[in-house]
Amino acid sequence: MKVIVFGATGMVGQGVLRECLQDGDVEAVQTVGRTGTGIRDPKLRELVHADLWHYESIEGDLKGFDACFFCLGVTSAGMNEADYTRITHDIAIAAGETLSRLNPGMTFVFVSGMGADSSEQGRTMWARVKGKAENALMRLPFQAVYVFRPGFIQALYGIRSRTSVYRILYVVLSPLIPLLRAALPNQVLTTEDIGRAMLKVVRRGAPKRVLAPPDIRALLNS
Repeated sequence: MKVIVFGATGMVGQGVLRECLQDGDVEAVQTVGRTGTGIRDPKLRELVHADLWHYESIEGDLKGFDACFFCLGVTSAGMNEADYTRITHDIAIAAGETLSRLNPGMTFVFVSGMGADSSEQGRTMWARVKGKAENALMRLPFQAVYVFRPGFIQALYGIRSRTSVYRILYVVLSPLIPLLRAALPNQVLTTEDIGRAMLKVVRRGAPKRVLAPPDIRALLNS
């Protein structure tokens, strides 16, 4: 399996990249982003590309892949809808349109968020934009598109969020995580869980196209 990972320097992306590099069925991983991860691995090739809205100049490097794990995202805090849409929706669609044309047999997995609004009409800005991106991606001519909507994510193996607010939140909540996992075992996922579930959905598919935390947990346990 050959895999592309977008957003490999973020918290979820780091976890997904780790699982891809450790998986024996994955023969090659290519990251795409504005910066490299700093990781060295024989399987890994890092494609540093500043303009994530346009891919014409690097199309030759985006062919021949079986899966894309799109983990790129930002917090909506302090952003207006136009700016948040430009990053959250427009980059994903630009990448998706290019990859579906170059790799029609690809499985595309998009990391969204619990509470995303598929109607695109709700009052919460980030949820509308995420829902709009989900809907547009699922219309593209990939072999399959899956949307992951995780809720609380526990970072493992030294992985940290790049967003300062989230880093502080995780420090504050870390003593409570064992209690959360005990009380809500199907709602709390780790970065390892998400990476392994993504690989599993590429290999075996899933009964749903949009996967909430209990669906992701069920996929891991199947």
